Amino acid sequence: MSTTEPIKNRQDLMKFKSYYEDVCPNNRNALLITLGLNTALRIGDILALRWRDVYDFDKQEVRGHIRVSEHKTGKTNIIAVNAIVRERLDLFLLEKKPAHGGDYLFQSRKNTGQPLSRYQAFRITRAAAAYAGLEEHVSCHSLRKTFGYHAWRQGVPPVMLMKIFNHSSYQITVRYLCIEQDEKDEVFQNIVL
Repeated sequence: MSTTEPIKNRQDLMKFKSYYEDVCPNNRNALLITLGLNTALRIGDILALRWRDVYDFDKQEVRGHIRVSEHKTGKTNIIAVNAIVRERLDLFLLEKKPAHGGDYLFQSRKNTGQPLSRYQAFRITRAAAAYAGLEEHVSCHSLRKTFGYHAWRQGVPPVMLMKIFNHSSYQITVRYLCIEQDEKDEVFQNIVL
């Protein structure tokens, strides 16, 4: 059984992201990948987003925060919209021009009024992974894990990641980080007392 892994290498990550931005341009798919990498939301919560969750129709602007009631935990999570997510949302907004806030952000093309299926989201993620040469161990959940891994590498304390992920224990978060011997070796080599 394979384990979902984060995309650890920055160059691989840039190539992965570039698939729907440059190689096979698709604003919807690029937004799906961008939201997954920048919000740490589970794919089910991303697919359940509606336009009103990300766009203020009264002010006619992208919201500064996304409020999500997480399906798995039932907990409310409030996520700040960073510049790259805002940019992707603006591009998708220009293309889609939603008339109704209740429409799903990632609407299924086959099943009118329904969100994109988890399987289709998996196919979107796998196509970008194949392009980046990451065929093994990359799935939709890799987006969430990639966020955590790179946040940890940038110095975000695991306790904060635990809170962001709404994990019930520190041990779950540590497993999410997929810290391997190379990372442990790096710590020992860089600590000189």
